[in-house]
Amino acid sequence: MSSASNRRIRIDPDAVARAEAALAAMSVNFEDWLKAEITRLESAMALVKSDSRSDTSMEALYHRAHDLKGLGSTYGYPIITRIAGTLCRLIDTNDKRRLSPLPLVEVHVEAIKAASRNQIRTDEDPVGRALVDELEAKVEAFDPEG
Repeated sequence: MSSASNRRIRIDPDAVARAEAALAAMSVNFEDWLKAEITRLESAMALVKSDSRSDTSMEALYHRAHDLKGLGSTYGYPIITRIAGTLCRLIDTNDKRRLSPLPLVEVHVEAIKAASRNQIRTDEDPVGRALVDELEAKVEAFDPEG
């Protein structure tokens, strides 16, 4: 073993406390930020529907979903991370974007909106669990590349 691998990493407890305090201070904005992300997702979905799901609009929708996949848990909604992740899996390639059933894409967007609106934060909520289980099963059943 090198001497570098034997070194202990020291974490400054004051730095951790400052980071936690900063995150707590920002968390009052999480609901507003989540709503803004969902509005962007809705806009992307509207564009998909208005322009016959062009490659450009489907890619924009994918990026909006991908953002929510990363931010849902940060904003206190791990169920949104899970739903957005399933949506990403549904439309993560050009072929899938062209072939994915548009109603299944739309129901993912509606599920994200419903989770936020009804404050369903995790899949421990029975409605949330049933919803994500159903969405994941539908996406699993749709696999044009498999």
